[in-house]
Amino acid sequence: MKKIFRIVCMAGCVLAAAGLSGAADSKPAGKKGTGETQKQEAPVGLSGKVVETMDSGGYTYVQLDQGGKKIWVATTPIKVKKGQQITFRPGMEMENFESKTLKRTFDKIVFSEGPVDNKPSAVGEMKSGGNKGSSAAPSEKIAVEKATGPNAYTISEIYNSRKSLNGKSATIKAKVVKVTAGVMKMNWIHLQDGTGDASKATHNLVATSSELPAEGDIVTASGTIAVDKDFGSGYKYTVLLEKATFKK
Repeated sequence: MKKIFRIVCMAGCVLAAAGLSGAADSKPAGKKGTGETQKQEAPVGLSGKVVETMDSGGYTYVQLDQGGKKIWVATTPIKVKKGQQITFRPGMEMENFESKTLKRTFDKIVFSEGPVDNKPSAVGEMKSGGNKGSSAAPSEKIAVEKATGPNAYTISEIYNSRKSLNGKSATIKAKVVKVTAGVMKMNWIHLQDGTGDASKATHNLVATSSELPAEGDIVTASGTIAVDKDFGSGYKYTVLLEKATFKK
């Protein structure tokens, strides 16, 4: 989960759930006897004292003590210390959420977009990271040659022509810069090819897929373009490459 999450911020959530954590973790386990994951909006004001925290799979997990009642919150990576008083933005509550990276299941966990004193993530920044959500290391210069063949585009071209490409097939060649697994039963893969403008969030294209390429891979991704997708809870994207398949 490096989220996915404006939230599930992973597993849902997000993107994270997300890792909108957007995370390298699995989809939530269904409620026993129903096979369905129970989801509901968490109450406003997730405040409390930090009693436990850990980072894993692209998420920061925080257990809050709310005057005797304890609640788990997951968000994109943040710095937090035990004993700290903190308030998180509301998010989506998941039941029976399994974190593969932590090798544990949370009875209940809320996927939040972050503390209230932090700036909200930009649109599409889903803790899967969204269109802005992930970037290469500052010292890294990404330059991937354009894919060849029918329906081949650069990421910049997809953003520039997104309305006319909506619902159509597209193929890009790019570097995998972030992966958030198991959010809303999908894997969220962030792709960059060196084109586009980071300040306008047109440099990072998120693909949803049942496949899971590794970070750092140079891949040829093919899928269907979807424009202005809003999954709720902060999973909001200007452009997505849906049902993507990957070739190295």
